[in-house]
Amino acid sequence: MSTKKVKAAVMTGPGKIEIQEFPYPEPEDGALIMRTEMSGICGSDKHTYQGFTKQYAGTEAETDTPFPIIPGHENVGIVDRISKKARTELEYYGRELKEGDRIVLCPDVLCGQCWYCRHIYGWPWCANNKAYGNAFTSAKYPHLFGGWSEYIYVLPKALVFKVPDGMPAHIAVLSEIMSVSYSLEKASEFSSVAKEGFFTGCTVVVQGAGPMGLCTLIKARIKGAGEIISIDGSDYRLGMAKECAADHTFNIGTSSQQERIEFVKNLTDGRGADLIVEASGSAQAIVEALEMLRRGGMYIVAGNALDKGEDVSINAARHFCTKNVRLLGMNNHSHVGHYDSMKLMQKYADRFAFEKIISHRYSIDNAEAGLKKSMEPDSMKVVITPTGV
Repeated sequence: MSTKKVKAAVMTGPGKIEIQEFPYPEPEDGALIMRTEMSGICGSDKHTYQGFTKQYAGTEAETDTPFPIIPGHENVGIVDRISKKARTELEYYGRELKEGDRIVLCPDVLCGQCWYCRHIYGWPWCANNKAYGNAFTSAKYPHLFGGWSEYIYVLPKALVFKVPDGMPAHIAVLSEIMSVSYSLEKASEFSSVAKEGFFTGCTVVVQGAGPMGLCTLIKARIKGAGEIISIDGSDYRLGMAKECAADHTFNIGTSSQQERIEFVKNLTDGRGADLIVEASGSAQAIVEALEMLRRGGMYIVAGNALDKGEDVSINAARHFCTKNVRLLGMNNHSHVGHYDSMKLMQKYADRFAFEKIISHRYSIDNAEAGLKKSMEPDSMKVVITPTGV
């Protein structure tokens, strides 16, 4: 048994983070130990810190955050120790792993036996789903189930992807949020002569220009969207949206809801947007989107992942029936999208400055400061690294 100690930032409860040390674990057969290079701060980390602690609300997988936890589920790192079985069986596509390989870790650990696992391909809709960074307590051995730590214990059932050759950690760490943009792949499944879902030349509105929204904008541009509109409350983020993919931007602080709705309708000869993606985390954005959407348009709600108790007033006839709205609730991301998203970013590296998405880096010792910075309007993707570099 190793005597090495592992430093981690631990969330002991809402609004409480402290630095703790844990023993370096021995990997069981089929498992490995990953040395953390970088871990992104997600909106769900912010919400958990603020006290919104219910995961997968309203489903069989509903749980409350089992404090204390080590946050961090957008993780990239280096294989530090690996069991014999894991060398040939742990990587998602069957590629051999060895010490020194760079990998990314899908947050979700699936049971593989429930109805969803047996019937739904590519999406983590498991009835017993547990996610790194928020569903495993650090109080129990092997403790290290989050990226705000020097090392991560990678379970035998985890979904692990080898990073493409030549891809640096600061790009690979974006694979999880880029995988969230697979909501557009889902929308494409509806494309038809009737022009439903996502189709070439469609008008797309993305509510929220944080990392999730930015990746959605980029994916929409790559897939062949027509006019793209970005809506946010931060000029800093909207500037990045415009630089990357957006044709038009609106700051909710300097424009009215009616102005935004009228702009989109005028842009589309009075119809409204073909596709709108909510990536803001605000339930209040939903009514505006439904007013802005055309008949037969599709609305994807992806940012409201945690139950914050927000209520909005919906007119069933006006907002759904008479418009023939296609509504998709999209929690989480497609796990099959991790590797393909990395390859896509590699392919389009000369077109989109993916490295600019990471705006700030903080060390494990300063993880709480990093978390607070991620809540400010002049940040994009804030990451935690062992040293802050």
